[in-house]
Amino acid sequence: MTNLCPKKQLHAQSYKRLAWILGDQLNYQHSWFSSPRSDTLFVIAELRQETDYTCHHVQKICAFFASMRRFANHLQSQGHAVLYLDLDATAKTKSLSHLIESMCERFKVEEFQYQRPDEIRLLEQLRCLSLPNSIFVSEQDTEHFFLPFEELKSYIKAGRHNRLESFYRKLRKRFDILMDDTEPEGGQWNFDEDNRKKLKKADLAEIPSPLVFKNDVEDILASLEKHDIEVFGTAQRNLLWPVDRNQSLELLAWFCDQALVNFGRFQDAMTGQGESKWSLYHSRLSFAMNCKMLSPEEVVNASITAYQQQPSINIAQLEGFIRQILGWREFVRAIYWVNGSDYKTLNHFESSRALPEFFWNGKTKMRCMSEAINQSLETSYAHHIQRLMVTGNFCLLTGIDPDQVDNWYLGIYIDAIEWVELPNTRGMSQFADGGIIATKPYAASGNYINKMSDYCSQCHYKVKEKSGEHACPFNGFYWNFMITNRQELAKNPRIGMLYGNWDRKPQVERDEILNDARANLLRLENL
Repeated sequence: MTNLCPKKQLHAQSYKRLAWILGDQLNYQHSWFSSPRSDTLFVIAELRQETDYTCHHVQKICAFFASMRRFANHLQSQGHAVLYLDLDATAKTKSLSHLIESMCERFKVEEFQYQRPDEIRLLEQLRCLSLPNSIFVSEQDTEHFFLPFEELKSYIKAGRHNRLESFYRKLRKRFDILMDDTEPEGGQWNFDEDNRKKLKKADLAEIPSPLVFKNDVEDILASLEKHDIEVFGTAQRNLLWPVDRNQSLELLAWFCDQALVNFGRFQDAMTGQGESKWSLYHSRLSFAMNCKMLSPEEVVNASITAYQQQPSINIAQLEGFIRQILGWREFVRAIYWVNGSDYKTLNHFESSRALPEFFWNGKTKMRCMSEAINQSLETSYAHHIQRLMVTGNFCLLTGIDPDQVDNWYLGIYIDAIEWVELPNTRGMSQFADGGIIATKPYAASGNYINKMSDYCSQCHYKVKEKSGEHACPFNGFYWNFMITNRQELAKNPRIGMLYGNWDRKPQVERDEILNDARANLLRLENL
């Protein structure tokens, strides 16, 4: 037990209230902590339930535990009574519910408080606790997101397509962000067309080396080994991710000063050129935000301030960044909660193929996949286009079981919590929701990857070839997917015209492409 209150004091002290803090509720600015309350004990716990619900990247677990420990120490330094339970203390605990019930009994509390979890499974647990009727249970807000939880259903309709752009504009107006009275600043709402540039050779030297940290997590790694926690990915004794608010603010300042200037321009670009280029111009703030060490409002405000103070940052860079936070982040949260637990069962294309082993070891001759997967294994991070248009595109085209895709994305990425991972993966990436999020499947051949990256130039396969031994597998997979689902997709106005290109190909060429694709599907593990 990492006991931040002396054990004797904890047994002697009478607490009226027990307040629970989950691992992604590390909000240093929450009203709970405005002033110390002598009658309240805050509890933070490392749990097998949370390490084991899927197999996680080792850096992800280390980052969460290190952040939780820093947060507990911070609360104690501010005069709060804190009980931190590490894996040693909770090893025999069956579940979060069991632990809470035993803690309430141990301290004879009159009230149990918790902040509303961001995951359905945890909310169900906390709302179904078996506590004595004498204990008053209070559910409170995390005070983090722009949109209040109670209003999500007024912005999103369950079980039907919801348009991000409409949602985004409503929030811009409501919160008066990048607005010039009633009109959008810069004269348009969305500058996405300006934000699709590929990195040229001359651009590579300008990419800033990412700000990384050196947080010692040796004791956490030892604890994971001691308790036989199943993990994967590359372990780091000196963790590169921010694990407290000060480090998170430092990373935010670095992004605004060094990377925002080209964020939008190159936000969809990819490169395999050098270890120092792995994060490009991306902020890498998602872990700090999803743990609530930073609020979305302060991140948005900091980026706007940088734009106002630095003439080199134009509106397209700023708007592209804000759209990801005020638009997409709030949007997927609303999609998750409004559609509920049934969303994770959707499988529109009835995909059932097993996830290839190279997703776990990076051993594939497809360079784009190798780069995206190995970077993920090494850093627990990949940016949104690597996730959507490389690994996600591969899974969509080859018909991988969305349950397995979800588990991989949920486990490998440091910022992956179900509320944000599930709509991004099952909806945006796999179109398994049938169009609740996207208007079309995000399917692409090798040409898109070649357009947005330098991966293809040194690949075993040839991106220009559509069939044959050396043809890029994405090319055949793309057309096999499109033809397999032609009856449905031909009706989609965004992609229906592509079938004309296919029909104009000679029959022998079409047969070669589809035959090669189907042969590759049978040997996925060897690609």
